Amino acid sequence: MRLRNIRGAKEAVAESTFVVHDPEANRGRWNEFFENHNPLYIEIGMGKGRFVTELAGRYPEINYIGIEKYESVMIRAIAKRKMLTECKNLFFLCCGAEHLSEVFGKGEIARIYLNFSDPWPKERHARRRLTSQGFLDIYRDLLAEDGRIEFKTDNNPLFDFSLEQAEQAGWELCEVTRDLHHSEYMDGNVMTEYEERFSAIGNPISRMVAYPPKR
Repeated sequence: MRLRNIRGAKEAVAESTFVVHDPEANRGRWNEFFENHNPLYIEIGMGKGRFVTELAGRYPEINYIGIEKYESVMIRAIAKRKMLTECKNLFFLCCGAEHLSEVFGKGEIARIYLNFSDPWPKERHARRRLTSQGFLDIYRDLLAEDGRIEFKTDNNPLFDFSLEQAEQAGWELCEVTRDLHHSEYMDGNVMTEYEERFSAIGNPISRMVAYPPKR
């Protein structure tokens, strides 16, 4: 699907106080940025921001960073963020997942959310999938002790691929389901825009939680 360009999006993102414009300067020091020692959760590919914005409103004792590489999508998340007038625990980064190690230090992240990531269906693009072993290696370095990934998708081939990649890399899998909305793991679930759309037309939602092998 071709991403629609929105006029002025790049400028709006560049001017937003909710976007961290020099994230590399905070590498290993995000607790100083947030001025607390609360755990740090990130969502990679947050889209329009519904998921991470709702979480930040529910759990002020957790720091959140939403990551999105496209300005035309991020401005929708910024609009949602403006509605949380008392919120101090949510900021955004405009960058790709391949740059995570430049932005976060080892063991700095407590949880990573991957929601309805691009499936990159062509086999030659498999390494671009956010659950490929290359990205899992990055996540492993950045996750704190007992940190984890939570992954949701409606794409069965991508889910199969993700399970295989995690198992091959030695990750511990739990809370695995191919029908989240009719499972025991639905309690406390926060839906993304895609999740609401896909489930409304009858697509079952798959979910897994993965813990990295001990370093």
